[in-house]
Amino acid sequence: MLILNFILFQLAWFACVIGAGKGMPWLGVLVTALVLSWHLYEAKNVKAELLLMLCALLIGAAYDQSMLSLGYISYLNNGWSNAIVPVWILALWLAFTSTLNVSLRWMRSKYLIAVIFGAIGGPLAYLGAEKLGAVVLHGTTSYIALSIGWAVITPLLLLLSSRFDGFVYTTTKPSRGSSN
Repeated sequence: MLILNFILFQLAWFACVIGAGKGMPWLGVLVTALVLSWHLYEAKNVKAELLLMLCALLIGAAYDQSMLSLGYISYLNNGWSNAIVPVWILALWLAFTSTLNVSLRWMRSKYLIAVIFGAIGGPLAYLGAEKLGAVVLHGTTSYIALSIGWAVITPLLLLLSSRFDGFVYTTTKPSRGSSN
């Protein structure tokens, strides 16, 4: 499940970014919807996963909207108004959320690693998206803001994932009089 989760996230990421770069922002949304359908099918507690996705979507939308509004980043082929974060970046936040309780679970209580992972990985993901024609980053300040933002958001999302864990296995202890 860990490897499949990682592969499916990569598939969604590339579909979102390449779709946006090629003028097809809804391609990534469609692929992400399929990935999330599989993710939720595999979840032990769908409600917890949906709550985590809602939290991450709100955090991600607010963060990326601030990056857009401050002029640090421009998103190409939004799928709707250029003044609002694009549909495909929202799909990416949901796809990323699908990794928190599965392939990134190991990082949960390792907050320093999560900070470093976010500070490096966040900007690299946006750089990759820029190279594929989905975004334009406006100067060094953009990279600094991405690094700081993701250094904060990554451990925050991992903390939320421990609260809303749809993949935790719960076991019930047999009662004293039962025969198992």
